[in-house]
Order: sequence, then C-alpha cells, then structure tokens
Amino acid sequence: MAESDAPTPPKLLPEEIHRAVRPGTALLRLRTTHSREGVLDGAWWPRSRTLADELPALIQVLTEHLGPLTRVGLDSAAWEEVPTRVVVDGRVVHLDSFPVGDDTVLITRGDTDHFALLVVPPDTTPDAARDAMARAVRADNVTQATEILVATLPEPATDREEPA
Repeated sequence: MAESDAPTPPKLLPEEIHRAVRPGTALLRLRTTHSREGVLDGAWWPRSRTLADELPALIQVLTEHLGPLTRVGLDSAAWEEVPTRVVVDGRVVHLDSFPVGDDTVLITRGDTDHFALLVVPPDTTPDAARDAMARAVRADNVTQATEILVATLPEPATDREEPA
C-alpha cells in the first residue's frame, strides 16, 4: 500500500481545537464515558516544566469538571521545583512525588477516585501533540502513555553525523 493510500487517522478532538492550538498552548481533554476501562482518562499539554506556572490552571479546570481534587501525583524529576502542596482557589491540593514517569500525572478526587493524564512534553509540535492527545482520550485506548508518545512524537534531531 502506498503511503498516500494509507487512511488518514480521524481527528478526535473538535475541529476548533485543531485550528486554535499553537506551540505553548496548554490543553486538557477528559474522556467522557461512564466506563473506566481505558488506561488514560485524558491528556495535558503544559507550556513548560515549571510546575508553579502550569499546575494551578490544570487544577482549576479539573475542579470545574470533577469537583474538588485532593492530590496530584507526578514524577519530580520531570518538573522544576515540586512543592508538597499548592493552594488553588482557597483549597489545598497535596502533591505526591514518585516515579510515575514524566509522561503521566495522577489526579485524585476524594479518597479513591483516580484519573491518569498523559503529559505531552511542552516542546512538542502542535500536530504531534494533537495526535497524542487524541489517542489518549479514545474510549477504547489500552495503550500506555509512553507508547503513545513514542508512536506520535517525532524523533529528536541530532547534530552528530552517522558513522560511515
């Protein structure tokens, strides 16, 4: 099959988002199903690795849709200066730092309700970010975050020459 004959993957995010996304835009999309069978519940494309700048906005958006959040779990190696808690709109949200991988953020509502979000690296191109986010929010997705990123993100450019 020629490359031009390959089917174009569906754009699962609303068309307005595909037109509006620019490099550095933070996006969040939660899967809206009653089933919790998928691996991921959503995706997040932060503008930077500065948690103090990025996390409050994510918490505000999630609180609007999910209700009050109690904890956020993340890999401290992937972020700059991770505090033990943040206060957003007068509510304390505790941060748990453990090696979940820099490609995932775990959100807790109440004591036992957990949501896993794919984290798209801030320097990702808009097309690659949209593709990764669309795969993460599919109701039938059973692919881990790392595999989604490997499959959708271009390989980093290198300045070294290949050996002859």
